[in-house]
Amino acid sequence: MPQSTPMPYLTQARAPLTREIEVVDERGEAGTISIPAERALTVYVDNRELVTLMTLGAHPELLVLGFLRNQRLVKGVEEVHSITVDWDVGAAAVKTRAGIERIEERTAKRVVTTGCGQGSVFGDLMDEIDTIRLPASVLTQAQLYGITNAIRLQESTYKSAGSVHGCALFAVKDGGPEMLIFVEDVGRHNAIDTIAGWMWLQEPAAMASADKVFYTTGRLTSEMVIKAAQMGVPIVISRSGITQMGYEVAQRLALCTIGRASSRHFICFSAPGRLQLQPELAGAKRAAA
Repeated sequence: MPQSTPMPYLTQARAPLTREIEVVDERGEAGTISIPAERALTVYVDNRELVTLMTLGAHPELLVLGFLRNQRLVKGVEEVHSITVDWDVGAAAVKTRAGIERIEERTAKRVVTTGCGQGSVFGDLMDEIDTIRLPASVLTQAQLYGITNAIRLQESTYKSAGSVHGCALFAVKDGGPEMLIFVEDVGRHNAIDTIAGWMWLQEPAAMASADKVFYTTGRLTSEMVIKAAQMGVPIVISRSGITQMGYEVAQRLALCTIGRASSRHFICFSAPGRLQLQPELAGAKRAAA
């Protein structure tokens, strides 16, 4: 960010991502496994309780900042004075510089979501959607395979403990896709909000210097598509599928959604013009049994 833009003070609170428990398997044999350490984080904005998020707690300050951004409660990072997380009481205290205008009215309407790890969102998801203009980015099939391969090789809590979602932001350059940040949490909404918070703290020129692609292990719902668009990301890849509303919003935004992305397989659901196909890279089609 420009030096004239005041940046918020953020604590660096961390919590263990997994815990070990004793289990018994189908043979009656005892053992020890790791499971994700889900915990509650209650967010207070200017001493007003706002929401409780269920999270792993890897990057709680970025999660809260991204949540405020993606819920459109703050327009710029300079509006936030500080975010202080205290895991002893499971709370995040947000102090703004001038308050949030009409916060009671804007947070009165709750929409129950399909997201895991986040039960409701504030306001109308479709507000100002037609004002979003996405960059004219194109992804090649080879670059897509580079992204899915990078995710496959990424060390993760999912590999050791399971039961979490992962999201990543890639910059696509001439040398191939570069993973900028990888986040896991109990819900995909938490993971994308954490990435949104991280993006807000970066230099604007760095965020605009290369095409961005977002990856998620979770399904592409309308809210996930809208959040990606709000972050200025025109191409979203998922290991899972897409919902009807997610598809309709993506079509409206001309946002490219690619799902069922695993190994060499994928399905492009929307804006296929953003994907430069190279069918020869997919290999021979398997014969029907």
